[in-house]
Amino acid sequence: MSFEIKLPLFEGPFDLLLFFIERDELDIYDIPISKITHDFLDYLQHLEKMEIEVASEFILVAATLMKIKSKLLIPRPELDENGEEIDPREELIRHLLEYKKYKSVISELSDMEAERMSKEKRGNIAAELKELSKVDDVESEVQDIDLYKILKVFQRVMAKYSARTDETKHTVVQYPYTIDQQKNFVLDKISFKKHVAFSEFIEYKPDKIFVIYTFLAILELLQLSLVTIKLGEGFNNFWVEKTEGVQA
Repeated sequence: MSFEIKLPLFEGPFDLLLFFIERDELDIYDIPISKITHDFLDYLQHLEKMEIEVASEFILVAATLMKIKSKLLIPRPELDENGEEIDPREELIRHLLEYKKYKSVISELSDMEAERMSKEKRGNIAAELKELSKVDDVESEVQDIDLYKILKVFQRVMAKYSARTDETKHTVVQYPYTIDQQKNFVLDKISFKKHVAFSEFIEYKPDKIFVIYTFLAILELLQLSLVTIKLGEGFNNFWVEKTEGVQA
């Protein structure tokens, strides 16, 4: 059988040190370095046995604790500018007090954050109604127009107009063909032959507009049952025949 051991994970090394101090009811201003160092290293060893990666900040604090412990064991006190003995634990105690001060407000800030997230922010009703009106109101675009904006638009339009050098000219050309004329032309051609190939109409006058009008005239004659068409030889070619009983 295998046993699973769960250890509380701390956010940082100072969080772990404060846990030891509060657990053993130690005086934070007179920390027993030997005991707290032993507990700290024992915790790290348990993490390593569980194959949990130890963060570098924990290792740094562990080294600091051992350094402080070694200074306390060696009777070589350090003196400050006033000749007073410097406590090797002083810097550690200062960091612990600062961490404890900020940690004391974390829960309060967390509660404030949770309360704030549960609320809906206050909106600007006038601005929101204005945005909603833009969806359906086509005249909403002119709500923010003032005289300055109109003058700027007018200035840009006049600048574009003055920059134009060539005037636009539109020329309407009337083609000399009509559908009725081409219908008579087709009926006249097929009156002399039993059938006429469409290619012959193209050879008569190889003009694009003439061919288009002629083709439209054939389609209208076909709809009126005045002519019939049969597939002929060649690519896109067909025969045009006069319907029996129809005079040219």
